[in-house]
Amino acid sequence: MRVLVVDVGGTHVKVLATGEKAPRECASGPTLTAGQMVAGVKKVTAEWKYDAVSVGYPGPVLHGRPVAEPRHLGPGWVGFDYQAAFGCPVKVVNDAAMQALGSYQGGKMLFLGLGTGLGSTMIVAGIVEPMELGHLPYRDGTFEEYVGVGGLQTHGLTQWRRDVEDVVGRLIAALEPEDVVIGGGNIHQLQTLPAGCRAGDNANAFLGGFRLWVDDRQHRKGDRAHEA
Repeated sequence: MRVLVVDVGGTHVKVLATGEKAPRECASGPTLTAGQMVAGVKKVTAEWKYDAVSVGYPGPVLHGRPVAEPRHLGPGWVGFDYQAAFGCPVKVVNDAAMQALGSYQGGKMLFLGLGTGLGSTMIVAGIVEPMELGHLPYRDGTFEEYVGVGGLQTHGLTQWRRDVEDVVGRLIAALEPEDVVIGGGNIHQLQTLPAGCRAGDNANAFLGGFRLWVDDRQHRKGDRAHEA
């Protein structure tokens, strides 16, 4: 199966398909709608062939459907027919969950994505649990208001690094993960990683998108074997 992975970010939409060596991208931003995203993706992948699509969505997803509009993009994502728009089967997952799945090496892992906001996902024994930790209250705002791009721009790099250290430490203490991965576009702004953490790679979002369909095929094989 050839899969197109679409990673929707606050500034760019990045895409990669099975068999292709280099990702491509199109512009994102605060006015981007779901329809515009699909049109942009189709434009930059016009000569690529794919049978299915994985979409990493920057917001909460339930049963494969966005359940809230993204905080940093335009409207129209909830209720949009992604399968009809792409013309093939589509799986929509939280963007942090997709990158977390690509970063997972076993056990109990916490993934935190430092980007436009703060992405977060737990994976325990292979079970992916997307979370919205960035919206929890912190000081006079929320976690993501301090460690997202807004906090970096408002408070400056030095304070932002201190806040990242503090927020990550609090979440580790609360959730007690065995493995902590820090990813997202702003990881390069850190001089050193918080204690006990390893660096993620944005390319892991693509790996996670491919794994969504590999795992699906494995489950179907298992179902057929059980039925037999």
